[in-house]
Amino acid sequence: MEPARKKVAFHTLGCKLNFAETSTISRSFPEDQFEKVRPGSIADIHVINTCSVTGIADRKCRQVIKRCIKESPGSVIAVMGCYAQLNPGEISSIPGVDLVLGSNEKFDAVAFIERIEKKKTAEIHSNGLAATDLFHPSFSIGDRTRSFLKVQDGCDYRCSYCTIPVARGRSRNQDIPSLILEAEKIACRGIKEIVLTGVNIGDFGKSTGDSFASLLKELVRVEGIERYRISSIEPNLITDEIIGMAAECKKILPHFHIPLQSGSDKVLRLMKRRYRTDQFGERINLIRKYLPMAGIGADVIVGFPGETDNDFEDTMSFLKEIPLSYLHVFNFSERPGTAAEKMAGKVPFSTRESRSRKLIELSEIKHLAFLEQNLNRSDEILFEHTRTDGLITGFTGNYIRAEYPWKSSLAGTIKTGRLTGISGTGRMTVELID
Repeated sequence: MEPARKKVAFHTLGCKLNFAETSTISRSFPEDQFEKVRPGSIADIHVINTCSVTGIADRKCRQVIKRCIKESPGSVIAVMGCYAQLNPGEISSIPGVDLVLGSNEKFDAVAFIERIEKKKTAEIHSNGLAATDLFHPSFSIGDRTRSFLKVQDGCDYRCSYCTIPVARGRSRNQDIPSLILEAEKIACRGIKEIVLTGVNIGDFGKSTGDSFASLLKELVRVEGIERYRISSIEPNLITDEIIGMAAECKKILPHFHIPLQSGSDKVLRLMKRRYRTDQFGERINLIRKYLPMAGIGADVIVGFPGETDNDFEDTMSFLKEIPLSYLHVFNFSERPGTAAEKMAGKVPFSTRESRSRKLIELSEIKHLAFLEQNLNRSDEILFEHTRTDGLITGFTGNYIRAEYPWKSSLAGTIKTGRLTGISGTGRMTVELID
């Protein structure tokens, strides 16, 4: 009689890149030995891929770890990813953790887990990344309608608030022919949209002598993939060529998510960002010129050390003026080992919260205005597989979530529809045309 397969649950926190990597790592677990179960299920093994972009992210990781230990006290607990790379000792000190794997070691998770046993002291396998040039190909399948394809990893920027270069290493990427093969694998599974992801994807090509625009030119030739979405790209790396390609090629979706971080040039200098507000505004206006209905989002950090009331007002004024579709707002989080951690002019937490609420309100105003601009416009919608409150939802090319009465045959398909109204959830109702 063959031994029973061990149940393994994979938990992912953080960015789209983490989802791509978790999905790839899960596929390395042999099906004859392991049975994959959903997060929250009772499992023999819990694999937790962590994020460490903020203090809140660290706290969420610890909460998930402790919840898994509480709900499955006899299970093997393996923790990997950015938080594990940056703070392996902190994680290993949590009673019940058995294995801690760094950013490179996590791709050998199955080999470590096959021989691990429940023990009092956690094993740590986490080496430094300063000299690494490893690139681990990754893409997600099965969890969502779209696939997240990792095209780049690491970052050579040294923003004063960020630990990601330490957690992920230097900027690097796979060569274009290899990434085309990955996209073809995704296409063979019937997936219609690929989200291109990485730490700093606009920096693509640094390790191979290519460029992000060159990658896009080759990807759009892959048969079966109808949509490519750019997950996030630095404003100083959005070239005229990339904008022009998005305007000319239907497969490159009119959606850009661009980190701003501050609308104050003084604060941008303190952050050691590689652009100023005039360049950011110029890029946004150029996108709007060629793609008038593009969805454009931005990240903003409030309460950075030295940010005065006047600096925040500069940010508010700048954001009111530029035609963005939505904002992702973050309170500044002190990260150990960063230059910002030791900077003078700490902003009280209550002030950070107040500023954050103001920007969230502005984001809601901007998003509603964007939805109103799209009323009665027709667009193609890729419908998701999940059913919520009797509805099926999907995203337009410019990243508006549209809703329609549940119809299972729509899941995973792209349909043309007219956006007819705005629902109370910030979504738009749609009337299908084909």
